[in-house]
Amino acid sequence: MTFRDLNLNTPIYNALDDLGFETPTPIQKEAFNVVASGRDMVGIAQTGTGKTFAYMLPILRHLKYSRQDNPRVLVIVPTRELVVQVAEEIEKLSRYINNRVLGVYGGTNINTQKQAVAQGLDIIVATPGRLYDLAMSRVLQLKSIQKLVIDEVDVMLDLGFKHQLMNIFDILPERRQNIMFSATMTKDVDSLIQGFFITPQKIQIAVSGTPLENINQQRYNVPNFYTKVNLLQDLLKIRDLHSKVLIFVGYKSMADLLYEKLEEFFPGECCVIHSNKTQNYRLKSIEQFSVGAHRMLVATDVMARGLDIDDISHVINFDTPEYPENYMHRIGRTGRAEKEGHAILLSTEKEQEARKRIESLMQFKIPLAEIPEYIEISTELIDEERPKQKERHNPIKRTSNGKEGQSIHEKKAKNKKVNLGGSYKREIAKKYKKPKTRGDKSSNKRKNRRK
Repeated sequence: MTFRDLNLNTPIYNALDDLGFETPTPIQKEAFNVVASGRDMVGIAQTGTGKTFAYMLPILRHLKYSRQDNPRVLVIVPTRELVVQVAEEIEKLSRYINNRVLGVYGGTNINTQKQAVAQGLDIIVATPGRLYDLAMSRVLQLKSIQKLVIDEVDVMLDLGFKHQLMNIFDILPERRQNIMFSATMTKDVDSLIQGFFITPQKIQIAVSGTPLENINQQRYNVPNFYTKVNLLQDLLKIRDLHSKVLIFVGYKSMADLLYEKLEEFFPGECCVIHSNKTQNYRLKSIEQFSVGAHRMLVATDVMARGLDIDDISHVINFDTPEYPENYMHRIGRTGRAEKEGHAILLSTEKEQEARKRIESLMQFKIPLAEIPEYIEISTELIDEERPKQKERHNPIKRTSNGKEGQSIHEKKAKNKKVNLGGSYKREIAKKYKKPKTRGDKSSNKRKNRRK
Protein backbone atom coordinates (compact mmCIF):
# COMPACT_ATOMS: atom_id res chain seq x y z
CA MET A 1 0.00 0.00 0.00
CA THR A 2 1.22 3.52 -0.87
CA PHE A 3 -0.03 7.01 -0.07
CA ARG A 4 -1.65 6.98 -3.53
CA ASP A 5 -4.10 4.38 -2.23
CA LEU A 6 -5.37 6.83 0.39
CA ASN A 7 -8.07 9.33 -0.50
CA LEU A 8 -5.80 12.36 -0.50
CA ASN A 9 -5.75 15.35 -2.84
CA THR A 10 -3.17 16.67 -5.29
CA PRO A 11 -1.63 19.37 -3.00
CA ILE A 12 -0.93 16.77 -0.30
CA TYR A 13 0.43 14.26 -2.83
CA ASN A 14 2.79 16.95 -4.12
CA ALA A 15 3.99 17.69 -0.57
CA LEU A 16 4.58 13.99 0.12
CA ASP A 17 6.52 13.67 -3.12
CA ASP A 18 8.73 16.58 -2.09
CA LEU A 19 9.38 14.85 1.24
CA GLY A 20 10.15 11.57 -0.51
CA PHE A 21 7.45 9.61 1.34
CA GLU A 22 5.78 6.77 -0.55
CA THR A 23 4.53 4.17 1.93
CA PRO A 24 2.39 4.97 5.00
CA THR A 25 3.27 3.42 8.35
CA PRO A 26 0.77 1.03 10.00
CA ILE A 27 -0.68 3.72 12.29
CA GLN A 28 -1.08 6.07 9.31
CA LYS A 29 -2.96 3.42 7.32
CA GLU A 30 -5.24 2.40 10.19
CA ALA A 31 -6.03 5.90 11.45
CA PHE A 32 -6.77 7.59 8.11
CA ASN A 33 -10.36 6.45 7.56
CA VAL A 34 -11.32 6.78 11.23
CA VAL A 35 -10.08 10.38 11.53
CA ALA A 36 -11.56 11.25 8.14
CA SER A 37 -14.98 9.92 9.22
CA GLY A 38 -15.21 12.44 12.08
CA ARG A 39 -15.45 9.82 14.84
CA ASP A 40 -13.57 10.12 18.13
CA MET A 41 -10.41 8.03 18.03
CA VAL A 42 -7.73 6.75 20.39
CA GLY A 43 -4.48 5.63 18.77
CA ILE A 44 -1.91 3.56 20.68
CA ALA A 45 1.43 3.31 18.91
CA GLN A 46 5.08 3.46 19.85
CA THR A 47 7.06 6.66 19.42
CA GLY A 48 8.68 7.05 16.03
CA THR A 49 5.85 5.42 14.06
CA GLY A 50 4.57 8.55 12.30
CA LYS A 51 1.69 9.60 14.55
CA THR A 52 1.82 13.26 13.47
CA PHE A 53 1.11 12.39 9.83
CA ALA A 54 -1.48 9.82 11.00
CA TYR A 55 -3.82 12.54 12.25
CA MET A 56 -2.76 15.46 10.04
CA LEU A 57 -3.16 13.78 6.64
CA PRO A 58 -6.94 13.20 6.98
CA ILE A 59 -7.43 16.53 8.77
CA LEU A 60 -5.70 18.52 6.02
CA ARG A 61 -7.53 16.50 3.36
CA HIS A 62 -10.90 17.77 4.62
CA LEU A 63 -9.89 21.21 5.93
CA LYS A 64 -11.59 23.68 3.62
CA TYR A 65 -10.31 27.16 2.89
CA SER A 66 -11.72 29.79 5.24
CA ARG A 67 -11.27 33.51 5.82
CA GLN A 68 -12.26 33.38 9.50
CA ASP A 69 -9.64 34.36 12.07
CA ASN A 70 -10.42 31.77 14.77
CA PRO A 71 -8.65 28.38 14.56
CA ARG A 72 -10.59 25.25 13.58
CA VAL A 73 -7.98 22.63 14.53
CA LEU A 74 -6.27 22.45 17.94
CA VAL A 75 -3.26 20.20 18.60
CA ILE A 76 -2.09 19.97 22.23
CA VAL A 77 1.36 18.53 22.99
CA PRO A 78 3.35 18.31 26.26
CA THR A 79 6.62 20.12 25.48
CA ARG A 80 7.87 23.24 23.72
CA GLU A 81 10.15 21.21 21.48
CA LEU A 82 7.25 19.07 20.33
CA VAL A 83 5.25 22.22 19.47
CA VAL A 84 8.04 23.30 17.15
CA GLN A 85 8.41 19.82 15.62
CA VAL A 86 4.67 19.29 15.01
CA ALA A 87 4.16 22.80 13.59
CA GLU A 88 7.05 22.23 11.18
CA GLU A 89 5.60 18.87 10.06
CA ILE A 90 2.20 20.45 9.43
CA GLU A 91 3.80 23.25 7.41
CA LYS A 92 5.64 20.67 5.29
CA LEU A 93 2.37 18.91 4.49
CA SER A 94 0.66 22.29 3.88
CA ARG A 95 3.22 23.49 1.38
CA TYR A 96 0.65 23.58 -1.44
CA ILE A 97 -2.36 24.33 0.78
CA ASN A 98 -3.50 27.81 1.72
CA ASN A 99 -3.77 27.52 5.49
CA ARG A 100 -2.25 29.25 8.50
CA VAL A 101 -0.37 27.32 11.21
CA LEU A 102 0.91 28.69 14.52
CA GLY A 103 2.79 27.08 17.40
CA VAL A 104 2.62 28.62 20.89
CA TYR A 105 4.36 27.63 24.13
CA GLY A 106 5.49 29.07 27.43
CA GLY A 107 8.88 30.56 28.24
CA THR A 108 8.63 33.23 25.53
CA ASN A 109 6.96 36.64 25.23
CA ILE A 110 3.19 36.10 25.30
CA ASN A 111 2.54 39.50 23.69
CA THR A 112 4.34 38.42 20.52
CA GLN A 113 2.16 35.32 20.39
CA LYS A 114 -0.98 37.41 21.00
CA GLN A 115 -0.11 39.51 17.95
CA ALA A 116 0.40 36.37 15.86
CA VAL A 117 -2.95 34.93 17.02
CA ALA A 118 -4.75 38.20 16.23
CA GLN A 119 -3.65 37.95 12.58
CA GLY A 120 -5.81 34.84 12.16
CA LEU A 121 -5.01 31.15 11.87
CA ASP A 122 -6.50 27.78 10.93
CA ILE A 123 -4.40 25.34 13.00
CA ILE A 124 -2.86 26.03 16.40
CA VAL A 125 -0.30 23.75 18.08
CA ALA A 126 0.20 24.50 21.77
CA THR A 127 1.32 23.40 25.20
CA PRO A 128 -1.57 23.32 27.71
CA GLY A 129 -0.40 26.19 29.92
CA ARG A 130 0.23 28.78 27.22
CA LEU A 131 -2.94 27.79 25.36
CA TYR A 132 -5.05 28.41 28.46
CA ASP A 133 -3.32 31.75 29.14
CA LEU A 134 -4.06 32.94 25.60
CA ALA A 135 -7.67 31.77 25.85
CA MET A 136 -8.19 33.55 29.19
CA SER A 137 -6.80 36.78 27.70
CA ARG A 138 -9.64 36.50 25.13
CA VAL A 139 -7.19 37.08 22.28
CA LEU A 140 -7.53 33.42 21.31
CA GLN A 141 -11.11 32.30 20.68
CA LEU A 142 -11.68 28.53 20.72
CA LYS A 143 -15.38 28.59 19.83
CA SER A 144 -14.67 27.47 16.25
CA ILE A 145 -12.58 24.39 17.12
CA GLN A 146 -13.87 21.41 15.13
CA LYS A 147 -11.07 18.93 15.78
CA LEU A 148 -9.08 18.47 18.99
CA VAL A 149 -5.87 16.40 18.87
CA ILE A 150 -4.06 15.48 22.10
CA ASP A 151 -0.67 14.03 21.21
CA GLU A 152 1.56 12.13 23.66
CA VAL A 153 -1.24 12.32 26.23
CA ASP A 154 0.39 9.84 28.62
CA VAL A 155 3.48 11.98 29.16
CA MET A 156 1.25 15.06 29.36
CA LEU A 157 -0.54 13.50 32.33
CA ASP A 158 2.77 12.38 33.84
CA LEU A 159 3.95 16.00 33.76
CA GLY A 160 0.91 17.13 35.75
CA PHE A 161 -1.16 18.77 33.01
CA LYS A 162 -4.41 17.00 33.91
CA HIS A 163 -6.09 20.02 35.55
CA GLN A 164 -5.04 22.31 32.72
CA LEU A 165 -6.56 19.87 30.23
CA MET A 166 -9.79 19.86 32.24
CA ASN A 167 -9.90 23.66 32.11
CA ILE A 168 -9.32 23.63 28.35
CA PHE A 169 -12.13 21.10 27.81
CA ASP A 170 -14.50 23.45 29.66
CA ILE A 171 -13.97 26.28 27.15
CA LEU A 172 -14.07 24.16 23.98
CA PRO A 173 -17.30 23.69 22.00
CA GLU A 174 -19.14 20.48 22.90
CA ARG A 175 -19.56 19.42 19.27
CA ARG A 176 -16.07 18.51 18.12
CA GLN A 177 -14.02 15.50 17.07
CA ASN A 178 -11.60 14.22 19.72
CA ILE A 179 -8.41 12.50 18.57
CA MET A 180 -5.90 11.14 21.05
CA PHE A 181 -2.51 9.51 20.47
CA SER A 182 -0.36 7.86 23.11
CA ALA A 183 2.53 5.42 23.34
CA THR A 184 1.10 3.71 26.42
CA MET A 185 -2.36 3.15 27.91
CA THR A 186 -2.45 4.05 31.60
CA LYS A 187 -5.30 4.40 34.12
CA ASP A 188 -5.15 8.20 33.83
CA VAL A 189 -5.38 8.02 30.05
CA ASP A 190 -8.33 5.65 30.26
CA SER A 191 -10.07 7.95 32.77
CA LEU A 192 -9.65 10.89 30.39
CA ILE A 193 -11.15 8.86 27.54
CA GLN A 194 -14.14 7.77 29.64
CA GLY A 195 -14.85 11.33 30.72
CA PHE A 196 -14.63 13.26 27.45
CA PHE A 197 -14.74 10.92 24.45
CA ILE A 198 -17.93 9.69 22.80
CA THR A 199 -17.68 5.97 21.90
CA PRO A 200 -14.15 6.35 20.49
CA GLN A 201 -12.68 3.81 18.10
CA LYS A 202 -9.44 2.40 19.46
CA ILE A 203 -6.53 1.58 17.14
CA GLN A 204 -3.60 -0.25 18.70
CA ILE A 205 -0.67 -0.97 16.40
CA ALA A 206 1.71 -2.47 18.95
CA VAL A 207 1.10 -3.95 22.36
CA SER A 208 1.97 -1.42 25.06
CA GLY A 209 5.57 -1.99 26.09
CA THR A 210 6.59 -4.11 23.11
CA PRO A 211 10.11 -3.14 21.98
CA LEU A 212 10.60 -2.15 18.38
CA GLU A 213 11.99 -5.13 16.49
CA ASN A 214 14.61 -3.09 14.65
CA ILE A 215 16.33 -1.87 17.85
CA ASN A 216 19.27 -3.92 19.16
CA GLN A 217 19.33 -3.69 22.96
CA GLN A 218 22.26 -4.27 25.30
CA ARG A 219 22.94 -3.59 28.97
CA TYR A 220 25.87 -3.24 31.39
CA ASN A 221 26.00 -3.59 35.17
CA VAL A 222 28.07 -0.63 36.35
CA PRO A 223 28.78 0.22 40.02
CA ASN A 224 28.58 4.03 40.02
CA PHE A 225 28.46 7.32 38.10
CA TYR A 226 32.16 7.74 37.38
CA THR A 227 32.57 4.15 36.21
CA LYS A 228 29.66 4.79 33.86
CA VAL A 229 31.54 7.84 32.56
CA ASN A 230 34.67 5.71 31.97
CA LEU A 231 32.67 3.07 30.09
CA LEU A 232 30.84 5.71 28.07
CA GLN A 233 34.11 7.35 27.12
CA ASP A 234 35.40 4.03 25.79
CA LEU A 235 32.22 3.31 23.81
CA LEU A 236 32.10 6.75 22.20
CA LYS A 237 35.68 6.53 20.95
CA ILE A 238 34.46 4.62 17.89
CA ARG A 239 33.09 7.66 16.06
CA ASP A 240 32.04 5.85 12.88
CA LEU A 241 29.82 3.44 14.82
CA HIS A 242 28.49 5.98 17.35
CA SER A 243 27.83 8.71 14.82
CA LYS A 244 24.74 10.28 16.41
CA VAL A 245 24.23 9.44 20.09
CA LEU A 246 21.37 10.52 22.33
CA ILE A 247 22.21 10.08 26.03
CA PHE A 248 19.37 10.11 28.56
CA VAL A 249 19.76 10.89 32.26
CA GLY A 250 17.20 11.08 35.04
CA TYR A 251 17.58 14.63 36.30
CA LYS A 252 19.03 18.04 35.44
CA SER A 253 22.06 18.20 37.74
CA MET A 254 23.30 14.84 36.43
CA ALA A 255 22.81 16.07 32.86
CA ASP A 256 25.05 19.08 33.51
CA LEU A 257 27.68 16.99 35.29
CA LEU A 258 27.79 14.38 32.53
CA TYR A 259 27.99 17.10 29.87
CA GLU A 260 31.03 18.60 31.63
CA LYS A 261 32.76 15.22 31.75
CA LEU A 262 32.08 14.43 28.09
CA GLU A 263 33.33 17.88 27.07
CA GLU A 264 36.67 17.02 28.70
CA PHE A 265 37.01 13.86 26.58
CA PHE A 266 35.28 15.05 23.39
CA PRO A 267 35.55 18.86 23.23
CA GLY A 268 33.05 20.48 20.87
CA GLU A 269 31.19 17.22 20.17
CA CYS A 270 28.51 17.36 22.86
CA CYS A 271 25.48 19.50 23.81
CA VAL A 272 22.85 19.29 26.56
CA ILE A 273 19.16 20.12 27.01
CA HIS A 274 16.86 20.11 30.03
CA SER A 275 14.05 22.26 31.40
CA ASN A 276 16.39 24.73 33.15
CA LYS A 277 17.97 25.74 29.86
CA THR A 278 16.49 28.68 27.96
CA GLN A 279 14.25 27.96 25.01
CA ASN A 280 16.73 29.44 22.52
CA TYR A 281 19.55 27.34 24.00
CA ARG A 282 17.46 24.17 23.78
CA LEU A 283 16.37 24.77 20.20
CA LYS A 284 19.93 25.62 19.17
CA SER A 285 21.27 22.44 20.81
CA ILE A 286 18.65 20.30 19.04
CA GLU A 287 19.42 21.93 15.71
CA GLN A 288 23.19 21.44 16.08
CA PHE A 289 22.66 17.79 17.01
CA SER A 290 20.17 17.28 14.19
CA VAL A 291 22.47 18.63 11.46
CA GLY A 292 25.52 16.78 12.83
CA ALA A 293 27.43 19.77 14.25
CA HIS A 294 27.43 17.88 17.57
CA ARG A 295 27.75 14.10 17.77
CA MET A 296 26.25 13.67 21.27
CA LEU A 297 23.20 15.15 22.99
CA VAL A 298 22.57 14.74 26.73
CA ALA A 299 18.87 15.04 27.63
CA THR A 300 16.46 14.44 30.51
CA ASP A 301 13.28 12.35 30.33
CA VAL A 302 11.07 15.42 29.88
CA MET A 303 12.72 15.87 26.49
CA ALA A 304 12.13 12.27 25.41
CA ARG A 305 8.89 13.04 23.58
CA GLY A 306 9.94 16.36 22.09
CA LEU A 307 12.71 15.03 19.87
CA ASP A 308 12.07 14.01 16.30
CA ILE A 309 15.56 13.65 14.86
CA ASP A 310 16.51 11.37 12.01
CA ASP A 311 19.36 8.86 11.90
CA ILE A 312 20.10 8.58 15.65
CA SER A 313 22.55 5.67 15.75
CA HIS A 314 22.42 4.99 19.51
CA VAL A 315 20.29 5.80 22.52
CA ILE A 316 22.29 5.37 25.72
CA ASN A 317 20.38 5.17 29.00
CA PHE A 318 23.04 6.53 31.34
CA ASP A 319 20.77 5.65 34.22
CA THR A 320 17.86 3.22 34.48
CA PRO A 321 14.50 5.04 34.48
CA GLU A 322 12.24 4.30 37.44
CA TYR A 323 9.16 3.96 35.25
CA PRO A 324 9.53 1.33 32.51
CA GLU A 325 7.38 3.38 30.08
CA ASN A 326 10.09 6.05 30.10
CA TYR A 327 12.58 3.48 28.83
CA MET A 328 10.29 2.82 25.88
CA HIS A 329 10.02 6.54 25.14
CA ARG A 330 13.80 6.87 25.28
CA ILE A 331 14.74 4.03 22.96
CA GLY A 332 11.98 5.04 20.53
CA ARG A 333 14.27 7.84 19.39
CA THR A 334 16.44 5.37 17.47
CA GLY A 335 15.50 2.78 14.87
CA ARG A 336 12.96 5.10 13.26
CA ALA A 337 11.49 4.79 9.77
CA GLU A 338 12.36 1.05 9.77
CA LYS A 339 16.09 1.73 10.14
CA GLU A 340 18.29 -0.28 12.47
CA GLY A 341 18.78 1.28 15.91
CA HIS A 342 20.84 0.55 19.01
CA ALA A 343 19.98 1.04 22.69
CA ILE A 344 22.35 0.64 25.64
CA LEU A 345 21.26 0.51 29.30
CA LEU A 346 23.64 1.22 32.22
CA SER A 347 22.45 0.02 35.63
CA THR A 348 23.90 0.20 39.13
CA GLU A 349 23.03 -2.31 41.86
CA LYS A 350 20.26 0.00 43.15
CA GLU A 351 18.79 0.23 39.64
CA GLN A 352 18.39 -3.52 39.11
CA GLU A 353 14.77 -3.55 40.30
CA ALA A 354 13.90 -0.83 37.80
CA ARG A 355 15.67 -2.83 35.09
CA LYS A 356 13.60 -5.91 35.95
CA ARG A 357 10.39 -3.87 35.67
CA ILE A 358 11.46 -2.74 32.20
CA GLU A 359 12.11 -6.32 31.09
CA SER A 360 8.79 -7.42 32.58
CA LEU A 361 6.90 -4.74 30.66
CA MET A 362 8.63 -5.64 27.40
CA GLN A 363 8.55 -9.40 28.10
CA PHE A 364 12.10 -9.37 26.84
CA LYS A 365 15.44 -9.98 28.57
CA ILE A 366 18.01 -7.35 27.59
CA PRO A 367 21.29 -9.14 26.76
CA LEU A 368 24.03 -8.46 29.36
CA ALA A 369 27.49 -7.40 28.17
CA GLU A 370 30.62 -7.52 30.33
CA ILE A 371 32.60 -4.36 31.08
CA PRO A 372 36.02 -4.62 29.42
CA GLU A 373 38.80 -5.40 31.90
CA TYR A 374 40.77 -2.27 31.00
CA ILE A 375 37.93 0.05 32.09
CA GLU A 376 38.79 1.71 35.40
CA ILE A 377 36.31 0.88 38.16
CA SER A 378 36.06 4.15 40.10
CA THR A 379 35.51 4.34 43.85
CA GLU A 380 34.54 8.01 43.79
CA LEU A 381 30.86 8.69 44.45
CA ILE A 382 28.65 11.64 43.64
CA ASP A 383 26.39 13.12 46.36
CA GLU A 384 23.36 11.08 45.29
CA GLU A 385 25.34 7.83 45.61
CA ARG A 386 26.78 8.43 49.08
CA PRO A 387 24.98 6.68 51.94
CA LYS A 388 22.85 9.04 53.98
CA GLN A 389 23.85 9.48 57.62
CA LYS A 390 21.03 8.94 60.06
CA GLU A 391 20.65 11.56 62.79
CA ARG A 392 20.88 10.33 66.35
CA HIS A 393 19.53 11.88 69.55
CA ASN A 394 17.75 14.65 67.67
CA PRO A 395 15.66 16.50 70.34
CA ILE A 396 12.97 17.46 67.83
CA LYS A 397 12.44 13.97 66.47
CA ARG A 398 9.27 12.19 67.54
CA THR A 399 9.69 9.73 70.38
CA SER A 400 8.80 6.06 70.14
CA ASN A 401 5.31 6.70 71.50
CA GLY A 402 4.59 9.11 68.61
CA LYS A 403 4.80 12.32 70.70
CA GLU A 404 7.13 15.16 69.81
CA GLY A 405 10.27 15.62 71.86
CA GLN A 406 11.31 18.72 73.76
CA SER A 407 11.62 21.87 71.68
CA ILE A 408 15.02 23.54 71.39
CA HIS A 409 13.64 27.04 71.96
CA GLU A 410 10.95 28.10 74.40
CA LYS A 411 8.13 30.30 73.08
CA LYS A 412 8.56 34.02 73.45
CA ALA A 413 6.41 35.72 76.09
CA LYS A 414 4.15 37.46 73.56
CA ASN A 415 3.40 34.13 71.88
CA LYS A 416 2.26 32.64 75.18
CA LYS A 417 -0.65 35.07 75.51
CA VAL A 418 -4.09 33.55 75.52
CA ASN A 419 -7.20 35.17 74.07
CA LEU A 420 -9.52 35.63 77.06
CA GLY A 421 -12.40 37.06 75.02
CA GLY A 422 -14.10 40.43 75.55
CA SER A 423 -14.91 43.36 73.32
CA TYR A 424 -12.07 44.64 71.20
CA LYS A 425 -13.55 48.13 71.11
CA ARG A 426 -13.97 48.19 74.88
CA GLU A 427 -10.36 47.25 75.39
CA ILE A 428 -9.25 49.96 72.97
CA ALA A 429 -11.43 52.52 74.73
CA LYS A 430 -9.86 51.64 78.08
CA LYS A 431 -6.40 51.92 76.65
CA TYR A 432 -6.78 55.28 74.89
CA LYS A 433 -9.59 56.67 77.10
CA LYS A 434 -11.62 57.67 74.06
CA PRO A 435 -15.42 57.59 73.90
CA LYS A 436 -16.94 55.08 71.51
CA THR A 437 -19.70 57.23 69.95
CA ARG A 438 -20.79 60.78 69.34
CA GLY A 439 -23.34 60.32 72.14
CA ASP A 440 -20.55 59.63 74.56
CA LYS A 441 -18.81 62.84 73.46
CA SER A 442 -21.99 64.92 74.12
CA SER A 443 -22.41 63.28 77.48
CA ASN A 444 -18.87 64.17 78.36
CA LYS A 445 -19.40 67.80 77.34
CA ARG A 446 -22.50 68.09 79.55
CA LYS A 447 -20.59 66.64 82.46
CA ASN A 448 -17.83 69.19 81.95
CA ARG A 449 -20.35 72.11 81.87
CA ARG A 450 -21.90 71.02 85.14
CA LYS A 451 -18.47 71.06 86.69
